[in-house]
Amino acid sequence: MNFDQATAAGSRAVILVEGMSDLAALEALAERRGRALDTQGISIVQMGGATNIDRFLGLFGPRGLNVGLAGLCDAAEEGCFRRALGRAGLGSRLSRADMEALGFYVCAADLEDELIRALGAASVEQVIQDQGEIRSFRIFQRQPAQQGQSPESQLHRFMGTRSGRKSQYARLLVGALDLTRVPRPLDRVLAHV
Repeated sequence: MNFDQATAAGSRAVILVEGMSDLAALEALAERRGRALDTQGISIVQMGGATNIDRFLGLFGPRGLNVGLAGLCDAAEEGCFRRALGRAGLGSRLSRADMEALGFYVCAADLEDELIRALGAASVEQVIQDQGEIRSFRIFQRQPAQQGQSPESQLHRFMGTRSGRKSQYARLLVGALDLTRVPRPLDRVLAHV
């Protein structure tokens, strides 16, 4: 398992996320807001992909440990989450509003898209520059596949070009956010627990 099951099992609430970048972003946001999730009995569990949600809902949901639940997913995985919530006994034919009432929020496209839109391309490029990677980003922009793509699309794709980069930038981009402009799914999933 990619999480500390004993710690999560002792939690009063668990936030289920698809991957490491979601985990990094939520941890960074909680830190910026002065929330010590561990002392509040809240664990963020990255599931290693949306298709693993059934397993985690079984472990932490009403038929398992029955802790408070919340979650965050990409738009492409909304159906997967919706069906799994139904199978776990948390409701059938759930609308997005129903999912949100349960604490499960959907990113417009994905986490990176939400953060890039919240900050704007120029601010994201500044974060990349601060990391000493602007030269790599400029080389990436000149690749034929990137020609004609929007700066936002290029930034989004750049973050996935090296292992660990999505998580690194998730934390950094949350650190650069104006806390009044936090993407709604990130803001609401933390507020739910």
